[in-house]
Amino acid sequence: YCSGGTLLLCGNGGSASDAEHWAGELLKGFRRNRPLTGQWLERLGPELGTKLQGALPAIPLTGFPALSSAYGNDVDSDYVFAQLVFGLGRAGDALVGISTSGGAGNVVLAMKVAAALGMRTVALTGRSGGEMAPLAEVSIRVPADETDRVQELHLPVYHTLSLMLEEEFFA
Repeated sequence: YCSGGTLLLCGNGGSASDAEHWAGELLKGFRRNRPLTGQWLERLGPELGTKLQGALPAIPLTGFPALSSAYGNDVDSDYVFAQLVFGLGRAGDALVGISTSGGAGNVVLAMKVAAALGMRTVALTGRSGGEMAPLAEVSIRVPADETDRVQELHLPVYHTLSLMLEEEFFA
């Protein structure tokens, strides 16, 4: 975020929900109020300027149902996240791939595209890290193997990271 990048997030099932949840924590106040100041208050006026909050750009790649279904029908559903990363990602952005096993093929493909674009890559997985861990610049492996337990441990990880980012950019 220091250089103005955007965070893209992807995952399947419960991990897709985590991607959506995490993006929500970044796009509005998490623990702290993020009031707009200066030029934004002037440009937006008092009604909008006092209701909107500072945001960290985050896009969950799970929110494109028309593209996802069309691409799955016309090309291959395993490549939907990869196509979205290719279309939306830029050098200086980052991709977080979330998978309890680290082996979600569509997330692995997205991480490969992100690396080719010069994006930063982060894997949030279970203990083994799976195929994703060696592809990621940063691999966060929670100490569990069972899907439900891994998902439970992912929540405090991304809440902590959200809090750290909020403190860095809005304190």
